[in-house]
Amino acid sequence: MRLRTAHTADLAPADLRDIRALLDEAFHGDFTDEDFEHGLGGMHALLHDAAGLAAHGAVVMRRARHAGRWRRIGYVEAVAVRADVRRRGLGGRVTEVLERIVDRAYDAGALSASEEGARLYAARGWRLWPGRICALGPGGVVRLPEEEGCVYVRPALAGPLDPPDELVFDWRDGDVL
Repeated sequence: MRLRTAHTADLAPADLRDIRALLDEAFHGDFTDEDFEHGLGGMHALLHDAAGLAAHGAVVMRRARHAGRWRRIGYVEAVAVRADVRRRGLGGRVTEVLERIVDRAYDAGALSASEEGARLYAARGWRLWPGRICALGPGGVVRLPEEEGCVYVRPALAGPLDPPDELVFDWRDGDVL
């Protein structure tokens, strides 16, 4: 296994095609062009084996307001493991690299987890955000109740959660989170 990190600007077109193919396969064709775009513009962790790209994840910068202050958030995106090598710790290896980037370059980390992915993140110390999730849209702050219960944060942001303030993320096309 060969693990490499690279900024989107340093990825070759073939790398981007391989990442997109892995994500399409891992998400059973339910990975949109907007979803793919959300994972670009930041740092990528790519894990290769003899068969090709085995696992991928990215961390991109987002802004989120918490407790009256806008923070730089390392937002984890596009994490996937090839079907034939799942349950071998590859998702954890990729996530470990992304966590190091988040911890060293951002005020906090956040991600929106699937049910399957939530187990990985919870086991690694990510905490489910218990408060409201919102986005600052073109018409103002919009609550995103469908995202509540699936947004995880790194402990630096989770801190004291009594009472939890809302998280207001920056707006983007497609799924906001």
